[in-house]
Amino acid sequence: MGKFELTDYNFYSSRLDMELITSIVDALNVLLEEDKKEEQPLFLKVKDDFIMNIARKVVQEKKKTFLIGITGESASGKTVFVDNTIDAVVREKKEGIYTVIRCDDYYKDTSDQLKAAGSYEALFKTGFSFDTPDAINLELMKKHLVALKNLETVVSPRYDFVTTESYPDGEEKKPAKVILTEGLYVLNECMRDIMDVKVYVYTPIEVIKERWYKRAVTRGKVGEAADLQFKDVNETAQRYIRPTYQIADCIINGMVDKEYIKVITDKILKKLSEICSNV
Repeated sequence: MGKFELTDYNFYSSRLDMELITSIVDALNVLLEEDKKEEQPLFLKVKDDFIMNIARKVVQEKKKTFLIGITGESASGKTVFVDNTIDAVVREKKEGIYTVIRCDDYYKDTSDQLKAAGSYEALFKTGFSFDTPDAINLELMKKHLVALKNLETVVSPRYDFVTTESYPDGEEKKPAKVILTEGLYVLNECMRDIMDVKVYVYTPIEVIKERWYKRAVTRGKVGEAADLQFKDVNETAQRYIRPTYQIADCIINGMVDKEYIKVITDKILKKLSEICSNV
């Protein structure tokens, strides 16, 4: 019997990896084809190399932290998608599996400006906007995401949408295998370079408007204040958010029923588990 060399192992490992990657790609493509047949499919568009990159990361980068950035317009369904994906992935909340960082927690404190203006209506009439990248502390958010990828624990801020106050004593976020980050500007130019996967949630503007107005009431904005802010929301989305549609790895349907999100996520995970367990 010939001597087993390290190069032989590397060849075997590489060949096994490629076989596993191919199996994952084939399985995910089948699931995508099934999804297309749905009245409201989850995946609206997927880049050509997206499935291959996911399969490669699953097989060859098992020990690395996986950072998924999910963006879309205000009220497009980002939070619903993230929360229901988590419900499918994690039957029991265990540390080390996932961590969520939300853009909404990183709004800057503007309570002094609100108090000085006297009301939301008056504040908006000065040209103030809650819907530009400058309204959010993206620098701190990126710092926290990088720290989590480096296996460090962080404390995200806590923001009050009614008073517009920001507090540093938010929730402790621990490192995990998967970091999900969602919000208006997670694919902003200053953020996108650290994302392993870039996701855009698309929802028709008429649905966004209906959802947005319902949520605005819970955040203390009604009547003229709500109208003024929604006008700004639409204009800033055109400038800052919609262009990121072009650089996303996949486009998700914000109209999908939350139960279907769980179903298809569960199918994907079971298929990955089945393939990897047979190696």
